[in-house]
This record gives sequence, C-alpha cells and structure tokens, in this order.
Amino acid sequence: MSSLMGFLSDIIAGELDIYVITFTIVLAMIVLLFMSFPMIVPLVVGTLIGLVHFSGVDTGVIIQQMVTGISPSALIAVPMFILAADIMTRGHTAHNLLGLIQAFVGHMRGGLPITACISCTLFGSVSGSTQATVVSVGQIMRPKLLQAGYKDSFVMALIINASDIAFLIPPSIGLILYGTLANTSVGELFIAGIGPGLVLTFLFSAYCYVYSVYQGDLITLVPKTSFTEKLHSIKKALLPLGFPALIVGGIYSGAVTPTEAASFSVLYAIIVECLIYRELGYKDIVDAALSTGLITAVVFILVGTGQAFSWYISFEQIPQELLAPLDLEAASKEYILFIIALSFFVGCMFVDSLVVLVILTPIFVPIVATAGLDPVLVGVMITLQMAIGSATPPFGCDIFTAIAIFQRPYMEVIRGTLPFILILGGMSALLIFVPEISLFLRDLAFNG
Repeated sequence: MSSLMGFLSDIIAGELDIYVITFTIVLAMIVLLFMSFPMIVPLVVGTLIGLVHFSGVDTGVIIQQMVTGISPSALIAVPMFILAADIMTRGHTAHNLLGLIQAFVGHMRGGLPITACISCTLFGSVSGSTQATVVSVGQIMRPKLLQAGYKDSFVMALIINASDIAFLIPPSIGLILYGTLANTSVGELFIAGIGPGLVLTFLFSAYCYVYSVYQGDLITLVPKTSFTEKLHSIKKALLPLGFPALIVGGIYSGAVTPTEAASFSVLYAIIVECLIYRELGYKDIVDAALSTGLITAVVFILVGTGQAFSWYISFEQIPQELLAPLDLEAASKEYILFIIALSFFVGCMFVDSLVVLVILTPIFVPIVATAGLDPVLVGVMITLQMAIGSATPPFGCDIFTAIAIFQRPYMEVIRGTLPFILILGGMSALLIFVPEISLFLRDLAFNG
C-alpha cells in the first residue's frame, strides 16, 4: 500500500521517472478515449502532460513538431491518391474490374469468391483504401455470393480481409506515411508491397476454392461466359487497368516519382470517368474534392499530433527504457521483426492503424537501423500488420465499415474471420523468414 501511495505521490509531484511518466500519459489517453474523444485529443493531451508536468519544456514545441510532421514533400501524394480513388469509386471502375475477373474465373468451383478476392486486389491498386474497397466490391459481390449459396459470415469475412490487400498494393496510404515517418523511399515501398499482396491473393483464393469444395452441392456455379463476352469484358476493363499500370509502371521504370504518379492518377481518373465513360459530372468532381479535403485534413492533423507525441517520448527516451528488457540490440533480425509485427498487430486491434503507425514507427526506426534491417522490408511488415488489425476484432475499422454497409450485427460480421486472420498471420511468418517475397521486385527495380 505504501509503494502505491509513493507511486501516486510521484505522479502528483511530477517526479521524472520513466514508469511514472508512461503510466500517467497512458492512463490520461485511455480515459479520454473512453470518453469518446477523437484520437487527436489524447495525443495532444498526453504530450502536454509530459511537457508541462514532467519536463518543463516550452509547449510551443508541439506546434513546431506538428509542422515538421506534415512538411515532407512525399505527403503531397496522399491527397492526390485519395482524390483519384474517390473519383474512381464514384464511377464505373469497380464494375468493369469485377466484370473482367468474373468472365474468366466466375464459372469455376469457388469462382465467385475468387472473383471477389482478385477484385479487391485490383481495386486496391486503384483506391489504396481498404474501406473504399469494402464498400465498392462488397456492395457488388455480396448479393451475387449470397445468391450462389455462400454463407453470409463467409462472404463478409472474405470481403473484409481481401480488402486489406489494398494496404499492400500501391498506391497504399499506409506505405506513403511509413516512408515519410521512417525517411524511406516510397517508390521502393510501393514495389516491395506487390509481392506479398499477390501471395496473399493466391492464399485467399486457395482457401475460397477449398471452402467451395467443402460446401459441395450447396454452392451454385454461374454459367461460363463465351469468348465474345470475355473480349467485351477485357475491352471495358482496359481503362481501369491503366490506373495501376500508370503508378507501378511509372515508378518501376523511373519515369515518375510517387508524387508525380499521384498527380497523373487524378488527371487519368477525371479523363476516364468524366470524358470517356461520361459517368461523372462537374458536381461529382467537386464533391470528391470536398471529401478528399476532409479526409486529408484528418490524416494530416493526426500525422502532426503523432509527430509531436513521438518527439516527446523520444526526448524522454521512454521507448529505449521500456524496450530494454527485450534486449533487442543483441537479438536476431527475425526476433526483432517478430517484436515489431506483434507490437503493431496488438496496437491495430484496439486503435486506428494510422494512429499506431504514427506512434510506433519512430520508436522502432532507431532499432531497425542499429540491427541492420532493411527499412523497406520493415515497412511492408508493418503495413501488413495494419491490414490484419483493420479486420481483426475488437475494433478493426473494416469490421465497422462492413456493419454500416451490410447492416448486419457485429458478431455475425466477425464470425468467419478466423481462417483469414490465420492466413494473414502465416503471411507475416513468411515475410520474417523469406523476406525475398517482398524484396525481390524491389531489388529488381532499383538495384537490378
């Protein structure tokens, strides 16, 4: 009892002890979160408590660090990709990509769920957003899968988890933010994310096939399309497929930077949806721009406040003290990757993945550099954990997106997620022990 009272008195007195500081800041942030404040408020309050109560540092450093956080030029790509994705989402892109894939694999055993899985991958290369992919692909494919006899729990779990491949396939907002926080090439991160994204698509598709075989006669196969219908679907999908080709091809060839690719992608989206498809008008573009402005503001404020919080905990050397018992400096690269993956996985289960990225990345960057780990590999690993966390109970953001879109209860939405989470966990292990899955294309593009 006396030790507890001494601990509390240290908090009140502002005694500079790492565990006292950590406990006070974490407790304040948890209380604010339970009071339903947005994550930006706990980050700012936690930083202020540390600066004013424990360190006596001028609070003006918060503004300085917020400006520093949003200053990197690579962040210009974020609103550009968000705007391009919004325009494509409002248009015919998702329908045309789905039509192409279904024309070739829809009639096979497991063809419809495989169509949904591959469509999520392709649409992820257009939108770069898991939630946009859940909405666009889910609204189209869920009725078809239900009509074919698939259980709704399987369907929703498939769409939620396959949409998370968008985190890995460029243009990924998560990869852009990691590259900015860790001072790592966004172009290299984009290329390195393709391999794991494709492997995940294959693993999910294999599970869909096995599940469909197991269900047997309960599943109705769709009719096989004719050669003419296949040609028609290819023709309709050529323009949407130009979007990932512009981004990946341009960066791979060195013709454009990720920021330039983002700018071109907006122009391309407007030309395709407004001038060629004639699906969108001036008002739609204005609405997309306003929506992009709101999303970008939230992301940038989050990045800025996260930078201020990260600066403070680095200033007090809190991460080094708390991680010291793990002895990471003498650990193997595989062990360090495991600790990083576990930290981000657990964090993303409870807090928005971008918040976890902003807070934890600066903590592990020095450790990664000391251990000689490839920061690009680490970035892909972290982004994969963000993807897993987005679909993992209790607070994965894609789960709540699915609840809102499909109008189904929480327990029903998460019922079928376990097999996909196991596959994603297996993918994490593969990246730890076979890093060439991620680095092969990167090395071929930038070091070949």
